[in-house]
Amino acid sequence: MSIIFVILPITLLLSLSAVVAYTWATRSGQFDDLATPAVRALHDPISPKTDSSRLRS
Repeated sequence: MSIIFVILPITLLLSLSAVVAYTWATRSGQFDDLATPAVRALHDPISPKTDSSRLRS
């Protein structure tokens, strides 16, 4: 029975911290753009063209 007095405050603290973290993430705009991060990995960066005469020397 005494374990309930230990587990209950820990559970409430973890639940409260999860709600606070979710509220902070929502208000700071973490969930505004869901499409761009998933597609960003598919686009290759544009690399500058190198001069082939410099590569030979």
